[in-house]
Amino acid sequence: MRELVEMIAKTLVDDPEEVRVNEVVGEQTTVFELRVAQHDLGKVIGRQGRTARAIRTLLGAAGMKLRKRFVLEILE
Repeated sequence: MRELVEMIAKTLVDDPEEVRVNEVVGEQTTVFELRVAQHDLGKVIGRQGRTARAIRTLLGAAGMKLRKRFVLEILE
């Protein structure tokens, strides 16, 4: 799943070398912390958060299949 988030983010931004995804595994939830370059932050979030919401929807659907909960946090 980490690779999926990383791949999606790298295709969206202008500076793919700056994309970092940290995976924090808990008992019931896995949190993906996404960091991108400051100038690419708007591209990952999208207009009114639509792009971020779409990525979270994909994680939710994959989590249902795997019976896990995935959370995406976009960090500055």
